[in-house]
Amino acid sequence: MKSILGIGNALTDVLAILPDEELLRTYHLPKGSMQHVDMETGDRIWAALKPLGVKYVPGGSVANTITCTAIFGMPSGYIGKIGEDELGLLFKSTMEQYGVKASVKARMLYGTKSSGRCMVFITGANAERTFADYMGSALEMSAADLKPEYFEGYDYFHIEGYLVQSQELISTAVQMAKAAGCIISIDMASYNVVESNAAFLHNLVDKYVFANETEAKAFTKLDDPVEALREISTHCDIAVVKVGKDGSWVKSGAEEHYIPVWPAATIDATGAGDTYAAGFLYAHSLGMPLKVCGEIGSIIAAKVVEVVGTKIDIPRWKAAKEEINALIAENS
Repeated sequence: MKSILGIGNALTDVLAILPDEELLRTYHLPKGSMQHVDMETGDRIWAALKPLGVKYVPGGSVANTITCTAIFGMPSGYIGKIGEDELGLLFKSTMEQYGVKASVKARMLYGTKSSGRCMVFITGANAERTFADYMGSALEMSAADLKPEYFEGYDYFHIEGYLVQSQELISTAVQMAKAAGCIISIDMASYNVVESNAAFLHNLVDKYVFANETEAKAFTKLDDPVEALREISTHCDIAVVKVGKDGSWVKSGAEEHYIPVWPAATIDATGAGDTYAAGFLYAHSLGMPLKVCGEIGSIIAAKVVEVVGTKIDIPRWKAAKEEINALIAENS
């Protein structure tokens, strides 16, 4: 089976379902955005969340995707930087538990600061997510940490747009991955990340791109998601634009498909895009048609929105694999 390597910010998600948007207003967090906070602000927000009840889940966009590809059975590796602390140990051990390798070719690096954490606020009937990130050691990862051998032997290399904190890091990683013969994919991350780094992302994009509706709009300046999809597809081999509860669109060259959302009882949309990417890339690694890749992404995304956090439980994984295997069999 083809293998995949991911690089991303190693963060532990601190998940909280908010009764209203008061906390977002207090800390000046625009609904649906991703904001970086310093350690002092991060500690204050964390303290405010604890009385509401929180859930700790090792994550980060690419870490979520790579965890899922490992569960699918793809040999999966991860490069990230953590602190030598309790959260760092939790992150590393959880990734290993799911079968993600962090050895010679794909390394878990250690920084001087405490491990990063991503505070996720879930609000409203649509379970919209707002993020406040304290990056900690994750922010210390740099191009100097990378070695060509980390990329050798992998077929796919998946990047999160959040890493634009260090454009040199992403550029170096892409160069090394291309030299190793990897197919490159990128998840654009967040609309405000795209808006702030549009020129760099336009130069970076040339393979597979995953974006949601607001990220696609920020990248192309086009309001209509289908028009945005078509514009993005002129820059890369495969473009995917996710439109939440309205499904997704996929396009490669002249081939274009609408993918309906898979039925789900949504309670938390956290991780839906990350798991969609995992399903899509897994299906693509098996040589499935473009439309089927999108459908498999939709199936697995529908499972994660039925749980709080980014980790799908065993019964839902079993159901997803049965549905996915049936779809693969129909198209083999």
